[in-house]
Amino acid sequence: MGSQKSEIVILGIETSCDETSAAVLVNGTDLRSHIISSQIVTHQRYGGVVPEIASREHSLHIQPVVQEALDSAKVSFSDLSAIAVTYGPGLVGSLLVGVSGAKAMAYAAGIPLIGINHLEGHIYANFLHNPDLEFPFLALLVSGGHTHLIFFEAHGQYQVLGHTRDDAAGEALDKVARTLGLGYPGGPQIQKVALDGDAQAFKFPRAMLEKDSLDFSFSGMKSAVLNTLNSARMRGETLNVPDLAASFQQAVVDVLVWKALRAIDQTGAKTLVLAGGVAANSLLRETLNKELSERSVRFVYPPPLFCTDNGAMIAITGYYHYLAGDFSPWTLNAVPGLGLV
Repeated sequence: MGSQKSEIVILGIETSCDETSAAVLVNGTDLRSHIISSQIVTHQRYGGVVPEIASREHSLHIQPVVQEALDSAKVSFSDLSAIAVTYGPGLVGSLLVGVSGAKAMAYAAGIPLIGINHLEGHIYANFLHNPDLEFPFLALLVSGGHTHLIFFEAHGQYQVLGHTRDDAAGEALDKVARTLGLGYPGGPQIQKVALDGDAQAFKFPRAMLEKDSLDFSFSGMKSAVLNTLNSARMRGETLNVPDLAASFQQAVVDVLVWKALRAIDQTGAKTLVLAGGVAANSLLRETLNKELSERSVRFVYPPPLFCTDNGAMIAITGYYHYLAGDFSPWTLNAVPGLGLV
């Protein structure tokens, strides 16, 4: 049965990296369908995402993924209120597949097109399972390409308080995992191996930068692991991989938690929202939950499936843009380096 005219039906499309995903969301709370076609197996043999292969895979899968999302939700293009699509940041070829497809679909259906910032989408994924989430709140966005602290005052009104000056946390985890021979994607592999390791075995640095800064730096931390491994090889020693993984993971989590707590002190925020792929890390969640409960600060984060790239987060962000009448022109283009400011 199709949707009623009183309903706001948003089709969300995500193709920024290596996941082709589409979702249908009704009235901002009813997720009717959520389809993800993952390329992880395709890219594993290369130890990371190959941009050219990623864009080709998106081209092959976007139409069937969108159609499956519509069929599962029991709606057609004529039922849709708007189509929301990620237009940046991300891999330019991958983004172009999604943007081009969404523009063609929206134009043909005669409905609005809504370009969505991928980073904003990660944060808004929290509204899917916490519709009672109230402003203002502090967001800690931790993914493979970005690490940000953002203070949200209202929909569309936010201030970036801190960001990474070099490697993102997820990027550092991926690089260290690759060096340790743990495979791709690196974050989940580090977490898995670290369960059998001693987090105090290696004393890796925690870069805090200047006093009162809310910026991050993970490059030196990553380099410390590489230097430790190289020194051991030169001495003919073999180091314990679980200990290395656990010690590095602990160092990354320590910095993320310390910066988040400092931001809470500076802003007086009563809610912390965690978002991005690294938000699925259990040590990060457990540590923040403990620290925030002691400070009576509400802690909100999505289920693991909604931490990684997905169409549902684009649909929910699109819903709030729709309510504000914030639509995109037909000249919308991919912006691979899109920021939050």
